[in-house]
Amino acid sequence: MSSTIYKIVPATLWQDALKNGEFKGAAIDLTDGFIHFSTAEQAKETAALHFAGQDGLLLVAIDGEKLGEKLVYETSRGGVLFPHLYAPLPLTAVIWEKRLPLDPDGNHIFPELDQ
Repeated sequence: MSSTIYKIVPATLWQDALKNGEFKGAAIDLTDGFIHFSTAEQAKETAALHFAGQDGLLLVAIDGEKLGEKLVYETSRGGVLFPHLYAPLPLTAVIWEKRLPLDPDGNHIFPELDQ
């Protein structure tokens, strides 16, 4: 199993994180008290459920091993374990960031993900 986890984030919010040196989370993360992530297997469903038709998004790949004990896998949607980070995301854990464009039908086009 890969230690790579993924965050779907508006590009403008990510630009702010790059300026600040860390990502504190999107509005839902701040409300819930942790940063929501997805595994490779969960990312497309997360995009469809929470970001349907939204343009201007990035997919950010993170090395989960660099997050230590603050990264916890907890039961969420459908009883499946999802990665949650109970701390700001340090940019040193970021592997890459890529645009998440829409196809003509409004579905996100994903790059190849590390399974």
